[in-house]
Amino acid sequence: MLCHLTARRVFIFKQFMAARYLSLVQEKAFVNGVWTEAKSGTTFDVVNPYNQSVVAKVPDMSTGDAEKAINSAYEAFRTWQNVPAKERSSLLRKWYQVVDSNKEELAKIITAESGKPLKEALNEVLYGNSFIEWFSEEARRIHGEIIESPVGTREIMVVKQPIGVVGLITPWNFPIAMITRKAGAALAAGCTCVVKPAEDTPLTALALAKLTEEAGFPKGLFNVVTCSRDNAPAVGKLICESPKVAGISFTGSTNVGKLLYKQCAQGVKRIGLELGGNAPFIVFDSADIQKAVGGAMASKFRNCGQTCVSANRFLVQENVFDQFVSMLKQEMVQQLRLGDTTKPENNLGPLINQPQLEKVESIVKDALQKGANLHVGGNRASSVGPLFYEPTLLTGITPDMRCYNEEIFGPVVTVIKFKSEEEALDIANNTHSGLAGYFYSSNMAQVRRVAKQLCVGMVGINEGIISTAEAPFGGVKESGIGREGSHHGIDEYTFIKYLCVGNL
Repeated sequence: MLCHLTARRVFIFKQFMAARYLSLVQEKAFVNGVWTEAKSGTTFDVVNPYNQSVVAKVPDMSTGDAEKAINSAYEAFRTWQNVPAKERSSLLRKWYQVVDSNKEELAKIITAESGKPLKEALNEVLYGNSFIEWFSEEARRIHGEIIESPVGTREIMVVKQPIGVVGLITPWNFPIAMITRKAGAALAAGCTCVVKPAEDTPLTALALAKLTEEAGFPKGLFNVVTCSRDNAPAVGKLICESPKVAGISFTGSTNVGKLLYKQCAQGVKRIGLELGGNAPFIVFDSADIQKAVGGAMASKFRNCGQTCVSANRFLVQENVFDQFVSMLKQEMVQQLRLGDTTKPENNLGPLINQPQLEKVESIVKDALQKGANLHVGGNRASSVGPLFYEPTLLTGITPDMRCYNEEIFGPVVTVIKFKSEEEALDIANNTHSGLAGYFYSSNMAQVRRVAKQLCVGMVGINEGIISTAEAPFGGVKESGIGREGSHHGIDEYTFIKYLCVGNL
């Protein structure tokens, strides 16, 4: 009897601890301030990439469900657009505070559904929350203009107003930051939001919605629509084409971005696109090689190489090529540890899903079959988990290899040798993408030249990590339209209205 009671108490304690851990995990969507199921009653699984366990089941919503979210955001906008900037600022500040109070649990959710190492997940929460803080302050700095009139009896004024309901379609690789970077700006400007998170990582978006409840958000201000891959195209199309949606912000693949761009054209919608990258990482002869290797490690292996600003093509000048490759290989072997990402000793997690694993594997196989040199890695790490791939270093890269031009999105370093600055720039700029670029040099004249001539929207100069709330994030060419973060981020959610006051 005593043993039975003890076992029962242990069970109750475990249930209690599980409830505390799962307090922010929601298994319903959030529409008009209400936690709701899909009208069809169907759900889909959220799977942990580390061990393929089912973390939760969330509603598989259709266009009818999404329409309700759009309608609720449309109604909420009628009031929210007229709320004074100071009040919008205060509400966003409360959201920032409750997110900060729950940062450890949010990090656990990110790790559970994306496989990101727990320390890295916590850093993402802090980074994502910095956008809420930043835009809570920027809400009070949306300024207009007074323009000198050519006619003495007229006054010319310019004001900025919110565009309306915005659809936020976000990716799996930064499940909190890609929402807060958009929603923080939109809400600060006076817009309302319909968020469609990636099907791989919906739990973080729902946890953010839960925290808007705690912060006291009015109903309809922040809506989250979850759906599976099967329903995602139709829901995305509806959000783009609905006459009640004024603008779209999307982060994800270039191919999907182009499709959404076409769908938004029907309504001439405001659109912000942050699409694929193919970042060059250039190391010149004059560089501090130790610092360049450190920057390479930070830029390449964050989130297992699954970031749009991850260094993708390493271009190293011939005189320092062997030194750089040798030092980088040593750091990869010594620093990178694959395994259960809830444990602090492991700093490299799995790829997000099976298609991504197969893509990375096929790119490496293609390079090896065409004569690339393998220095380390080159295989699945199946003994660690089903979606793990070994950190890989390749040289002897030629233009006919897929890795020469294609974004890898995985823990694979490809190093290309170059002779001159002109050759490096030609290789770096010979791509349809233009999001981020990095280079290392101690020659200030070269720094000035290369910074100007790199055809990207963001440049890291002797620095491998460049993202921050205070700076404008975005690219050129097929890497997107518009900017996120900084004071420019709010411009995506406002329009300029000209007021002419006559007969004065």
